[in-house]
Order: sequence, then C-alpha cells, then structure tokens
Amino acid sequence: MAFELPALPYARDALAPHISANTLDFHYGKHHQAYVTNLNKLVEGKPAASMPLEEAIKKSWTDKDMGVFNNAAQIWNHTFYWHSMKPNGGGKPTGEIGERITRDFGSYEAFAEQFKQAGATQFGSGWAWLVLDGGKLKVTKTPNAELPLTAGQKALLTMDVWEHAYYLDFQNRRPDYIGTFLDKLVNWEFANKNLA
Repeated sequence: MAFELPALPYARDALAPHISANTLDFHYGKHHQAYVTNLNKLVEGKPAASMPLEEAIKKSWTDKDMGVFNNAAQIWNHTFYWHSMKPNGGGKPTGEIGERITRDFGSYEAFAEQFKQAGATQFGSGWAWLVLDGGKLKVTKTPNAELPLTAGQKALLTMDVWEHAYYLDFQNRRPDYIGTFLDKLVNWEFANKNLA
C-alpha cells in the first residue's frame, strides 16, 4: 500500500490573489509530491509501508528514523496546512474556537499577536500552530518537519513558514504573508472541526 498525495480541498487558483496558482503548482505539485515519493522509497519492504501515516510518524519519531519521520511528517503537515486555509477565509473566528480563543488568550487580538510572533520568529524553516494542550489552547512553533503530535498536543490549525510557502508571492516579506494568512485565508471551520 503506497502512500499517496492527498487531493487539495480546492482548485490550485482558489486562494489567489493571496497565494497564487504558481505557488501551489510548486508547493503542492512539487514539494508535497516529493515527500510522498521519498517516503514510498524509504519504507519499501518495511512495516511502515502498510501503516497509517500517523502511526508511521510516531514510530519513526520513537525509532529516531529521521528520513522516514521527516517525509511522513511533511506529508501530514502539508495536508493539514492546505485544510487550514480556504478561499474567502480569514478574520475573527466564530463558534467554539472563537469562544475558546477569547477564554484562553484574552482576546482574538492577543491570539493573533502570539500567532504572528510564532510565525515571524521561527528561525529558518518550520510551522506556527494553534494547538490544544491539556485542555487549553496554545500557540506553538516547530522547526523543520516537527509537529504537535510528537509533543502530545492536538493540532487545530497550522501555517507553513518554510520559504517555499510564500516566496513566489511575498518574496522575503514573511510578516506580510502571516498577516494575509490570518486576515484572508485562515479556515476557522476546520479549526472548529478539529476542536470537536
């Protein structure tokens, strides 16, 4: 059973003008696909080849098999990231996630400030996350392929801050990309589903 590239939840041009079809052609079509191709080569003939993706991530993390971990986790992270955005997204959250953000951060603005800070200060490649940790919402960041799963946290939302996520559209202006993610792209319905 080979791992496969999950389908995007929208057309490649659906996030334009904020994230272009050109970026998705490279980011999804090349980078995300490469992780799938690499993982299938790495697990060929091994037990991980028949495991669900999350199990392969956990086992490779425990076994310190970083080649498998990096590629498996990047497949998971990217799939989660695509769903963390939607056309005509962004703005303040509604529903339970909105209530919990106000409760745990004090206000949406306080959350947004922490989330922007996490994304802007992640040195090099990585991710900013909204997670559920011990019943409380937290903002966290991870380097490279690392993800909340290995820290015992439940991911609710993520933003990719690897340069290939934004460079074609924003060049070196990571803070502008982060602001656009929150104001125009973030998918709060997805976060609400993950919280449930």
